Formats: sequence, structure tokens, C-alpha cells
Amino acid sequence: MDEGAGLAGFRRYTWWAVPGTVLCVLVVAYGTWALDGDVPLWARAPVVPALAVHAVAAVVLLGGSMAERAPGSRPRAGWIVTACLAAAVLAVPPLARHNYGLWAVAPAVTVAIVAAGLPAVPGRRWLIGAAVAFALLPGGAVSLAAGDGELAYAALFPAFLTAFTVWTVLGPLWAWRIAGRLDRARRLEAELAVKDERLRFASDLHDIQGHHLQVIALKAELASRLAEADPPRAAAEMREIRQLCADALRDTRAVVQGIRRTTLDDEIANATRVLAAAGIDARMSLEPAAREGQLGDPARGLLGLVMREATTNVLRHSQARTAEVDYRRVDDRVRLRIANDGAVTRPDSADGTGLRGLAERLRGAGGELTWERADGDRFTVTATLPVQGAAE
Repeated sequence: MDEGAGLAGFRRYTWWAVPGTVLCVLVVAYGTWALDGDVPLWARAPVVPALAVHAVAAVVLLGGSMAERAPGSRPRAGWIVTACLAAAVLAVPPLARHNYGLWAVAPAVTVAIVAAGLPAVPGRRWLIGAAVAFALLPGGAVSLAAGDGELAYAALFPAFLTAFTVWTVLGPLWAWRIAGRLDRARRLEAELAVKDERLRFASDLHDIQGHHLQVIALKAELASRLAEADPPRAAAEMREIRQLCADALRDTRAVVQGIRRTTLDDEIANATRVLAAAGIDARMSLEPAAREGQLGDPARGLLGLVMREATTNVLRHSQARTAEVDYRRVDDRVRLRIANDGAVTRPDSADGTGLRGLAERLRGAGGELTWERADGDRFTVTATLPVQGAAE
């Protein structure tokens, strides 16, 4: 299953919501002007080529704003200059014709695009504030010179249009960048978890093996010195070395088994922490009676594996917003149910430690593991084990 499916879908949505909307507004607004037969040809002629140039520049710059850039990088200056010149060409004819509602469309879009490409928030604020203030002047000046009585509309509407355009463009782009940061943070958290586990294992193994090997080396050196002078004592030292080797092997196996061992309580606590870190609203409903001595360690270990696999599926195979964990006793069985929304496809193709492998292990313990997708994007995993015989 593609882990980036959710992010890719959000990217497509953002693309249609921002560049697509910008193009539609530009084409509809200025296309209507260019096709209006009442507008003189000298005013309509420059609009078509300028509109084409501005549309291309807008798409390129907005696409660059949605792409991941190095910190501190800036949008390409050539395209910004091109967009500004095209916006000026699109603004002058409508303004000369006293069309106070149209002339500011292209300049407002250009301000929003340039603001989206700026890496620093203070720079955006200064640009937006200056643009909104400047938008009051051209229409107001033309209206005053013409004496047409539309001063308020000519001055205020372009300023409002600029602020509104910036808001509608920057909002989805901001959401897209936040989603990208969250996705990178989640991947980084998974990598750090793996590294932490490796470091823990390396530390445990070093402590155990280092101690045993150091003692074994000292005992072996002592036995070699006593081999001729005191054979009985040398033999005793060799027996101790053999026992130390057996102890080292037992402790090493315990460390390895510690990686594979899991408990339900630990996995529930880990799921709560991990899901919250991923921004998922995790709701836990845990019946105290079901947690107190109802199952033996092997059965609780199986449910812990189910909890771990379900949590992994929520993180890797969904765009979940909420998740629910319900653990309770139902008649003579305990039931663990994990449900989440935002499921993409059913994550049941994995083998080994996946859902199918776990289902076989639960059947061997007298239990059952099922999973289903319902209501479009809701995925539910349910595990049950019998109370009687679970501790065997």
C-alpha cells in the first residue's frame, strides 16, 4: 500500500484549489473583458497575450510554492518580474475604462503568489500590508480625476479584493505545508523509534556480553597459569568458565526475546502516545475487569501483537483523524477492538506478522481475529480470546 497516498491526494486537492482556481478567475474575468464588443479594440488587444503570460507565470510560481524547497530559498526572480509586468498590462486598460472591479484582479493574484513564495513571515506581512494600502490609490485617483462619484468603491473594493485574494491563496498553501511537515515528522519519529530500539538492544547486549566475556577472559588466563602448577584448581576454573558461558548464552537469549516479547498494556500505552504524536484523536475504552487477571501472559502477548499491528496500520495505511480502542470482557471471552476512519484500502495482504499471520496464531489459541471495512473509509480490527484456558 502506498504510504504517501493520503499526502498525494491532498496535494492534488491543493493544486486544483489554488492554481486551478486562480486560472479560472483570471480567464473568466479577463476573458469576459476581451470578448466584450463594447470595449474598444485598443483596450482589449493587449489583454489576451498578457493573460496567457500571466497564467503561465502564476502556475509556475504556485507550483514552486507547493514544492519542497531548501530553507531560505526564494522563488525565481524572472518569473516574478514576468508576472508583475503581465499584471500591469492587465490592470491599465480596465483602469483607464473606469472598471474599478476588474483592474485589481491580476495585481491581487500576483501579490498573493509572491507572498506565498517568500520564506519569512514578516516579509509576507509587509508585502501584503503595502499592497492593500497601495490598492486604494489607483482607482481612487482615477475616480477623483474623472469626478464620477464612485470614489469609495474605486478605492475600497481593490483593497478588499487584494486582501481576500491573498487570504484564499495562502490558506490552502499553508495547510499543504503543515501537512508536509507533519508527514516528515511522522516518518522521522518512526526512524527514531527504530534507532532507539537498536541502541537499547546494543546497550543491553554490551552490558551482558561485556561483563561475561571479561570474567571468562580472566578465568581462562588463571586456568592456563594453573594448568601445570595446580591441575585440580585449573579444572575447577574451567568448570566455572563453562558455567559462565552457559549464563552468557542464557542472558543473550533473554535480550533477543525481549525484542520480540510484547504485552497488551505496554502496546496500549505506546499506541496512545504514538497516535497522539501523529495528530490522531485516540479514544481508549478499557474495562478494568478485563485487564485484571483475565488472561495469561501468552494470550496477553498475542493481543499486544494485534494492538501493535493495528496501530501500525493506522499510521501507515490511512489518513485517520480518529481512532477508537475498546477492550472488554464479553461473556466468556475478552475482546479487543481497534477502529479508525480514513482507511485507504484493506491492509490484509501482509504475511508473517501481518493480520493474516496473527489470525492464524489467535485461532491456534482458541480465539479469532477479524477485520472489515465499512462506511466507506472506516476500518475495524477485532480480536477475541477465551478467558477459560487462556492462561494455559
